[in-house]
Amino acid sequence: MFDRYFRISERGSTLGREIRGGLATFFTMAYILVLNPIILGSAEDKFGHRLDTVQLTTATALVAAVMTVVMGIGGNLPLALAAGLGLNAVVAFQIAPLMSWDDAMGLIVVEGLLICVLVVTGLREAVMRAIPQPLKQAISVGIGLFIAFIGFVDAGFVSRIPDAANTTVPVQLGGSGTLTGWPILVFCLGVLLTVGLLARRVKGAILISIVTMTLVAIVINSVADIKSWGLTTPEWPDKVVDTPDFGLLGHFSLFGAFGQTSAITVVLLVFTLILSDFFDTMGTVVGITAEAGLLDEDGRVPHLGRVLLIDGAAAVAGGAASASSATSYIESAAGVGEGARTGFANLVTGGLFGLALFLTPLLTIVPLQAAAPALVAVGFLMMTQVKHIDWDRYDIAVPAFLTIAVMPFTYSITNGIGAGFLAYVVIKTVLGRAREVHWLLWAASALFLVYFAIDPIEQVLGVK
Repeated sequence: MFDRYFRISERGSTLGREIRGGLATFFTMAYILVLNPIILGSAEDKFGHRLDTVQLTTATALVAAVMTVVMGIGGNLPLALAAGLGLNAVVAFQIAPLMSWDDAMGLIVVEGLLICVLVVTGLREAVMRAIPQPLKQAISVGIGLFIAFIGFVDAGFVSRIPDAANTTVPVQLGGSGTLTGWPILVFCLGVLLTVGLLARRVKGAILISIVTMTLVAIVINSVADIKSWGLTTPEWPDKVVDTPDFGLLGHFSLFGAFGQTSAITVVLLVFTLILSDFFDTMGTVVGITAEAGLLDEDGRVPHLGRVLLIDGAAAVAGGAASASSATSYIESAAGVGEGARTGFANLVTGGLFGLALFLTPLLTIVPLQAAAPALVAVGFLMMTQVKHIDWDRYDIAVPAFLTIAVMPFTYSITNGIGAGFLAYVVIKTVLGRAREVHWLLWAASALFLVYFAIDPIEQVLGVK
């Protein structure tokens, strides 16, 4: 029954691969159960109020569990969803200081509803279909480099050089130019173990590495004097089961923001949220689907309309639960790397997020140093698609290069896509081939022009 509904055999997968993929995806993105409450819980709204950390953890797990399962059943793609990084920072540090938390979460609901309207009208899907295949491949490659960079940064292998250093070099090896400490050793061993297992084509390579290095980290933490592992300390919790607190559910106000700040500011905030969510999702969906080998001969994502509608609904759910906008996660690539090809993997991932409602102390002991090697390995797997881009055609090669480079260098999928779109339109125009550009790409590029120039526009409009 499962095989027929999810088309597991038809897509060249097995039940075992789907289960392993679902597990790998969960353990790679489980950090959001820790990180989202930290980001949202550390900020104050206009009235000095903070959100409760325990309630935030419950809301984060609940939205991730429900929407990941819905995507699996409705979209049949191994594409997990949870509170979006970057978007939650915008909510915490840009929106909340201007209004109450209820008003801020209301804007997230509005953003999600507008995205759903774009999907229903066919506009969101039409934009994705208008993108040339080489640019889709470049998006996938750029995401690969981006998530590999995330892995290096999260593990502490790469760190930002403090501004006080008075140097133009933005990042460095380790925390001080050298690799020090047991946590870094766990990450390095994890990378070597992961790539070694992948090279030998071992089934479950990524999951084996995550579990193995978590156990190693627990042992090391118990015998060594370690100041900090970062967000998650690998130690057996005092209690395994905890009671979820659903106190934040339903605390949002759809139009309260208009009473707290100017209408222009509200419109610009919603515009920024929509644009970031729109193109982050587009890049993630294309990248994951391409890596899974599920794009059709024209480079189209199967059941794209349903997938995008579910993603829009996830934004609504995230705002309604006060967990910030939920979106598709690029860490789903870890599950794809394990062989997941269908939405059945989402049932596993979503089920674990559901368990996290009650077993959060147990399921969040995986340190970033044990999970990050999976991101590096998957970054390599996604990078291999660079061979399909025609680097002798500058009208394709230059936009592809900018797409690939800008993503990791600006720490944003949206920025990379915007740079690629604008370069593609400009180069085609310069070459006298503007008619080859789909009108939707012209429209998207115009929006990205506004997106990149949002600061001077706000100043001209008197918002700042």
